[in-house]
Amino acid sequence: MATYPNSMAPAVLVQHLQTGAARLASHPSLKVVFRLARERGLKVYLVGGTVRELLLGRDSPDLDLAVSAQTLALARELARELGGTFVLLDDKERTARVVAGADILDLAEFRAPDLPGDLRGRDFTVNAMALELQELLRGGPVTLVDPLGGLEDLAAGRLRLVARDNLRADPLRLLRAFRFAATHGFALTPETQAAVQELAPLIEGVAGERLRQELFPLLAAPRAGQVLRRMDEARLFCHLLPELCDGKGVAQNGFHHLDVFHHSLEAVACLDDILAAPARFFPVLGPELARQAADPWWRAVVKLAALFHDVGKPKVQAWRTDPERYTFYHHDRVGVELFTQAARRLRLSQAETRLVSQIISWHMRPFLLLPAFRRGELTPRALGRLVRALKTHLLAGFAVAMADSLAARGTQKPPDSEAALAALAEEAWRFLKQRLEPQERQPRLLTGHDLQDIFHLTPGPRFRHLLTAVEEAQWEGRVQTRAEALALVSSLLEAESPSR
Repeated sequence: MATYPNSMAPAVLVQHLQTGAARLASHPSLKVVFRLARERGLKVYLVGGTVRELLLGRDSPDLDLAVSAQTLALARELARELGGTFVLLDDKERTARVVAGADILDLAEFRAPDLPGDLRGRDFTVNAMALELQELLRGGPVTLVDPLGGLEDLAAGRLRLVARDNLRADPLRLLRAFRFAATHGFALTPETQAAVQELAPLIEGVAGERLRQELFPLLAAPRAGQVLRRMDEARLFCHLLPELCDGKGVAQNGFHHLDVFHHSLEAVACLDDILAAPARFFPVLGPELARQAADPWWRAVVKLAALFHDVGKPKVQAWRTDPERYTFYHHDRVGVELFTQAARRLRLSQAETRLVSQIISWHMRPFLLLPAFRRGELTPRALGRLVRALKTHLLAGFAVAMADSLAARGTQKPPDSEAALAALAEEAWRFLKQRLEPQERQPRLLTGHDLQDIFHLTPGPRFRHLLTAVEEAQWEGRVQTRAEALALVSSLLEAESPSR
């Protein structure tokens, strides 16, 4: 994702606008919108994010349109004309989306009797600019409608609220301010920062689905860790993700230099650095990590895992006389429970909840294996269990583990932690590609049916234990044929026999 300088000459932005407008002048869907609107005697303007992105020299993925009246009827007719889909966004606010092929058109009715009034009802000045659709489709220079000074704010890289009551009217805009800080590098003005701080508790009343829609682009952006810190400074963070705030002031052992809460924010910032230059931290696996991290959804989910990886610590902290020896047994298990609670509130998908939970549950395992790995004593069974727990998400787990390590700079931390972790990741990746995946592509040496037919066993947890034992013996090279697998199961059953 592109980043923007703190300041840019307004004339450069206007030139971007004219260039982008010239491209849109022949847009087929916009021509249909204009024709249908003219038949109804309606005024239509390009507004909001579309105009902002044109000024920045980018094409907006969505086309945002403000319509003077009859918006929902216009949107339904537009969907029919384009052979697309009509999606009602808000009946009360008269907003709708039309999806037609690659085109996404968001139509919203004026919030006031005229366009200037509509623009004064928007969130930030950089989103309160407009272009008349009729003028744009004629070709040639276009006139920017900018009654609130949005161009100057955009040029300066600052995010200025239009009115405090506009944020109060839709508290999601409080989070949106920080999403723009992350995706565009905007700095909130002091007035905007103060308004967010005052209104922060209102974010608790926003629907989880809407919060997720703003939070995921924020996390996927390159500067997510920095922006999360700013959210905390504005007192918004703990109203948005209260589960994490119990970690404030919770001291950790000598491997750490920060309390649990600030360590978690630091881990996200370190993950930003890792994903910006993967080969710097994973010399061999960097290209593969970069490939996976090209997906914004992947980046958001993995950073969410980094943010929540230690959320269970405040619940399980064991105090000892020596603060350097604080322990947090089972914080991974408790952390999964707390994250699942947050995931339900934010209406995360099952896939998102599952992946983050897997990483939280897994994140300590590489560190527990590092001593044996350093000594060259890590067994195939231990390595295989580490790999099997995440499989295709293995690099996501190691990216979080590396961020966790980088974010801990206490006096007891071994100086080679990151190098050893990268080497373990390489070994685990080789195991995945050379042993586990090829083995899983082959027919099983034994199945549950074999355990029933040959050994006359009843299905249950014992099946998994026996089949796993065969799989792990294959990793170790002790079992390679069906006959050897049968012999192993026989010996295990014999060992369980009470007669022995």
